[in-house]
Amino acid sequence: MTTLSTAGEAAETEPYTVTLAPGVHAYVQPDGGWCLNNAGFVSDGGRTLLIDTAATERRARLLRDAVTASGAPLPTMLVNTHHHGDHTYGNCVFTPGATVIGHADCRRETLAAGLQLHLAWPTVEYGDIEVTAPNLTYTDALTAHVGDIEVRLIHPGPAHTVGDTIVWLPQQGIVFTGDLVFNGGTPFVMMGSLSGSLHALEVLRGLDAHTVVPGHGRVTDPGVYDTVERYLRYVQDLARTSHAAGHTPLEAARRADLGEFAGLPESERLVANLHRAYAELDGLPLGAPLDLLTVLGDMMAMNGGRPIACHA
Repeated sequence: MTTLSTAGEAAETEPYTVTLAPGVHAYVQPDGGWCLNNAGFVSDGGRTLLIDTAATERRARLLRDAVTASGAPLPTMLVNTHHHGDHTYGNCVFTPGATVIGHADCRRETLAAGLQLHLAWPTVEYGDIEVTAPNLTYTDALTAHVGDIEVRLIHPGPAHTVGDTIVWLPQQGIVFTGDLVFNGGTPFVMMGSLSGSLHALEVLRGLDAHTVVPGHGRVTDPGVYDTVERYLRYVQDLARTSHAAGHTPLEAARRADLGEFAGLPESERLVANLHRAYAELDGLPLGAPLDLLTVLGDMMAMNGGRPIACHA
């Protein structure tokens, strides 16, 4: 069984490309912390489909260089697994040459969030970023073809966000999960759903992939689903007991014993995940907006009163 590893185990510090199958590559950005996401690309030598971009113009250009260094042409299709800026800010580096594809809610949230990372981390050098939302959207499922490679896009429902996309290559047994899976970092469901994330793991298991490209962290195998599920169940149980006891999410997080998850980076996400779990216990719809200032303030409190660091 694969377990979540700590970021300190990663020897690499620079982005690198992993060949997963003929024409299929993962692009990994260590250490996988805040704003250091993974991407991927699929190419038959004539056309290329890109999966996610990066948080800064510089990093998106490094991704573009990695695509061309593989011998693949620049992408004509670009899939966003969700709307967060580390996965979408670099879209503008690849347009208008690439059609940007995503779930309908991904488009809506990308436009609504605007320069979201600038607001959270205003001192980062993002470069020349123009918010570029998907201009081709779907609601349940969509299939693209890159030569003989079938690329299925699947919406699992509200999970990491309300507009997630799983990218599944059935012939190759490879799945790009977006941030439904963190390998080596704390899962994060603040903008989606705790129960929906558990459902998304069942959707992923049903695909029977042998290679898993998580949204953050090293390429791995389906054993990672078990560890992510254990963490989410832990949050769910903690939320139930703490909510019943009348503790706030911050009080619950401060009292919590993280056990096997204590070594994971971004542990401040626990309080954000508890806010989401409390919202669901209160009967709010899955993915209902939370008070972001309160949640972000609680995460900073859990981070020792220090602002959360963007690693991009």
